Formats: sequence, structure tokens, C-alpha cells
Amino acid sequence: MTTETAGRLPASARSTARLVRRVVVFARRRAVAFNELWKHSLQFRVTVSTLALSSAVVFVLGMVLQNQITERLLDTKRVAAIAQTRAAAETAAGELVGLGSESGDALKNRLENALKKIAITPTSQEAAGSAAGTFVPVLASGGRDQASGTEFAGPFESVPPRLRQFVEADQTSWLEHTVPDSAGGRTTYLIVGTPLNTVASPLQLYLLFPLTTEQNTVSTVQNTLLVGGLVLLLLLAGITNLVTRQVVRPVRQAAAAAEQFAGGDLDQRLAVLGEDDLAKLAVSYNEMAASIQRQIRQLEEFGGLQRRFTSDVSHELRTPLTTVRMAADVLHASREQFPAGLARSTELLVDELDRFEALLGDLLEISRLDAGVEELSAEFIDVRPIATRAVEQVRVIAGNAGSSVELVLPDEEVIAEVDARRVERILRNLLANAVDHSEGKPVVLTLGANETAVAITVRDHGVGLRPGEADLVFNRFWRADPSRNRRTGGTGLGLAISQEDARLHGGELEAWGEPGNGACFRLLLPRHQDVPAGDPPLALPPPDRFATEVPLGIIDVTPAPEAIFAEREGIGQ
Repeated sequence: MTTETAGRLPASARSTARLVRRVVVFARRRAVAFNELWKHSLQFRVTVSTLALSSAVVFVLGMVLQNQITERLLDTKRVAAIAQTRAAAETAAGELVGLGSESGDALKNRLENALKKIAITPTSQEAAGSAAGTFVPVLASGGRDQASGTEFAGPFESVPPRLRQFVEADQTSWLEHTVPDSAGGRTTYLIVGTPLNTVASPLQLYLLFPLTTEQNTVSTVQNTLLVGGLVLLLLLAGITNLVTRQVVRPVRQAAAAAEQFAGGDLDQRLAVLGEDDLAKLAVSYNEMAASIQRQIRQLEEFGGLQRRFTSDVSHELRTPLTTVRMAADVLHASREQFPAGLARSTELLVDELDRFEALLGDLLEISRLDAGVEELSAEFIDVRPIATRAVEQVRVIAGNAGSSVELVLPDEEVIAEVDARRVERILRNLLANAVDHSEGKPVVLTLGANETAVAITVRDHGVGLRPGEADLVFNRFWRADPSRNRRTGGTGLGLAISQEDARLHGGELEAWGEPGNGACFRLLLPRHQDVPAGDPPLALPPPDRFATEVPLGIIDVTPAPEAIFAEREGIGQ
């Protein structure tokens, strides 16, 4: 519909459309609110369910009662009406004795006199106070085998033709029939018809008993059942709500106490009232909370002692390590003057001292992270140079392993609020770990970013990870294959420290791997420290890549073969 067409619509149509939209919006909001309340409130669900089931029961019970009452009233009315009709038939037969071949006005006068006789007969007066009630008589002559026309007295047009057929066939019959009256209304009658077999000419007597009293009685019963059912449903809803509230309130209190307990308030307890099942639940919860509190405090004390021990041992080892380092450096500088075996031992001593010094540094870093004293020195910088420096630092290791490192960087700057030192250490550990398990195949570092997050993946095509090992690689001192020779000289704490550094940034470090298909580690960091990272820009598991592919934007970093020294950084898995 165009704007001009909409402008030509009548004002009433536009107002109706606005009203419909408002109703639809209101109904949608109410439906959403009802759905939320249904999902989050046990008390509301129990009350509504009880009310719905009770409504079904009350409806079925009301229908059964109404049908039973209506059937009883009609049965009583029918029996009394049939008896009254038989009594009136005897009166009419006595009045019409000797009726022969009269026709026309004479026959009609005889029939009208008979109707008057029925009306003033004591049986009619008794019927006014009986179960049958008052009636309207109708007399008609004729039958199925009579060729002449039908003469009648009374409202013969109110008698339905299907009832006439049975009565004219000498059968006493009855039928409930609704007849329009002169005032424009409609009246329902119980019409009972019977043949007058005691006269020579075929005659039929019909008595029309109004069912107004019975209809009023049924209407009163319906209203009573409706009001009573509504009152019963309201009472049931109130009772259900009250009973459910008594049960749900302690559960809500327990849920609130458990939430506060999980939030760190270990002294939170439930009030114990009475000796019922809910009181037993409160007692059990309090005992559980006290037990957990004791165990947490014991673990905190043990963890504190362990961290203090690690820190103290690391610090105490610094002094003798410095002394041994000085002596080893002196020996290493003079190794050309020693015999071949002694010179080799000197070199091994220096290598192991390097590894031992890196292990001490990692232990101190782990102890500081465990103690929660590490602080993040974050600033807004371009992440691409960090990735480049990390790749340059593993050049020699990759060259010794026969692997190349491919660097995939976006063309534009990737600005994020990060601690450059920690991110560089994470990437260095990931690259060294990938080179160590790449089996000479290429290692690919990919940097991607979106509006809220920065992701860096390190992909190798080596031995990969078996099912369940993706979560174990970040455990301290864990190795996928203890029998493998390490090329990086790592301490076994690199990935654990990397994961803690990622968490310190508000990000996460994840791993994926398949046997024979390599592994991939993804570092996800938020671009702003106060904004969650959201959806990662790089997928994990990664899309398959061929080792020979070098797409645009990749820097192939292949170390010089003459490099024979290894950096003395704490790099490793």
C-alpha cells in the first residue's frame, strides 16, 4: 500500500487498524510475560495447572448434573402428561359418543364442545396442580385411510406432522416441539397425542403441555452450577496458591541461600522452623554448608601453604643457582682447554642450568598467579607486531625442527587493550609447543578480529591430540607422550601459564586436535577489558589447510640453516 493510498483511507479505518495493532502488541506482550512467569515460578505453574484441571472436572460434573436434572424433569413431565392425556381421552370419548357421519360445521361444533368439556372437567383442574401442569387440548378428525378433509378444534397447526402420522396410525405418541407465538417469541411444548378408538369416526386428541416451568428450572440449575463452579474454582485457586506458597517459600529461601553461599558468603544458613520435612531439609542444608565451608577453608589453607612453599623454595634456590651459574659459565668459557668428554659435560651442565632457571621462573609466575597478586598492564596497541615478535623468537627452534612458520595477518591494524608481554608469552609458548609436535610440517599462526574480540590460532599438522586430551594439555607438567624427545627444553608449565594469562585478560585459551590431523590452539581476547569478547572471529575446529598453500597476506618465516643456538627463554608445553 502506498502512502497516497493510505492517506485516502477513511479515518475510521485508520483508527480501527491502529486499535488492532495495539491489541496485537498488548496480547503479544501478555503472552511473553505469561511464558516467563510460567518458566520461572513453580507456584504459578501449580496454581494454573490445578485451576485448569479443576475447571475440566467442574465442567464435566456440571454437564452430568444438568443432564440428569433435565432428564428427570422431562421423565416426570412425560409420565404425568401421558396419564393426563389418557384421562382427557376418556372424557372426550364420552362427550363424542354417537358421533357418526357429521361433517362441516356440525362436526366442528361437536369437537369444540368436547374441548370445552375437557377444559372444565375436574381432571383438568387436578392436572393444574399435578406434575403435568396445564395444557392446551386439540381435537382432530380424519386418518390415513380417510379421504375427506381434516376437521379440528384447537391450535391444530401447533401439532407437528410427524406426530400426527403416529397418532393417526393408532399409536399413543409424544414429542417435544417448539412453536412460535403471536408475540414473536417461541414456546416449547411436550405434545402427547392419542387416538380415540371408542368413537365411530377416527379422532385424535392432542394435549400441549408447556415446558416453561421446566425450562426455568433448568435455567436456574445452570446458573446455580455456573456460579457455584466459579466460586469453587476461585476457592480452589486460592487454596492451591496458599498451600503451594507454604511449600515453595522454603525452597525459594534455600535457593537464595545457596546462591549467596556460591557467591562466597560461606556463613549463610537456613532458619529451621518446626520438625517437618522442610525443617529436615533446612537442617541437612546447614550441615552440608558447614561441611563445605570447613573443606574450603582447609583447601585454602593448604593452597596457601603450597603457594608459600613454592614461592619460598623458588626464592631460596635463586642464591645457590646464581653461584652454580657463575661457576658453570666459567667452566663453559674454558671448555676448549678441557678434554672432549669434560667439555661436553660442561655444555650439558649449562643447558640443564638454563632449563632449571626457566623452571624456577615459571614456578614463581605460577605461584603469583595462584595467589592472585598478578596485575594486568593493559594498553591499546596493535596486536600484529606482537604476533610477529613471537614468530621471530621461535625461528631457531623451528629451523632445528625442520618446520616453517606461516604468519597470516590482516592488512589493517588490530587495536586491542592487552598486556603485550603476556600475549607475546602466550603466543611464544603456543608456537614452541606446535613446533615441538609438528613433525617437520608447517605451523600456521592466524590473527583475526571483529568488533568485540581478537582471536589468534596456532595450527600444526603433526601428531594431533587423542579424544579427551584437549582439556588435559593445560594441566601442569602434563605431556601427551612422555616418551617423545623435547626440542624446546620447556618446563611443562608453559600452557598452564598461558591459560592463566588469557583468563587474566578476560579471554580464554582453547585447544582442538585429532590423531594424525594435527592440533589447533585458539586464543580469544576482548578488544576492550570492560566489554565481553562475544563471538570469536576464528572458528575452532579450524578449516582444513594444505601445507603447500600460502595464501595472500602470509609471511613465510623459515630460519637460516646456520643458526645453531637456542634462545634461553622459558618456552615449552
